[in-house]
Amino acid sequence: MLHCNMDIPLSLPLGLDDLLADLQHARRCDALGRLAGLAYCDVRSWARRAGEADLVAHCSAIFTKHPHASREDFLAEVDHLIAELQQVRPRYSGSRSDHDPVCDPVGHLTHHQPDHIQQYHLQPSQNKGKQLLIR
Repeated sequence: MLHCNMDIPLSLPLGLDDLLADLQHARRCDALGRLAGLAYCDVRSWARRAGEADLVAHCSAIFTKHPHASREDFLAEVDHLIAELQQVRPRYSGSRSDHDPVCDPVGHLTHHQPDHIQQYHLQPSQNKGKQLLIR
């Protein structure tokens, strides 16, 4: 696990986490100007540094492809961008603990522990007083 993450500079996963938090907060507050600035400037900049060409193109297309017919259309595009960033996130935060808090698509904080994680307890062994790891 460590080997596959060693080529990723620490600024990429931290920057992505910051971007997602900022986008989700601005989305909850309906701050359209903040959302536009984050999507066009900050997300595009992060995506360029990360080498995510599809994400760069999507950020640009939100603003240059066609004008949005309504506020709801723009917010739908932002929601799609947030979902896209969350799909990219595992590639940059592979060393994250499964016990760390995570956000659902709307940005609500949850604590998730996968079902496959089993609890282990240390108990003294019968031999030589050493600690054994048992289920």
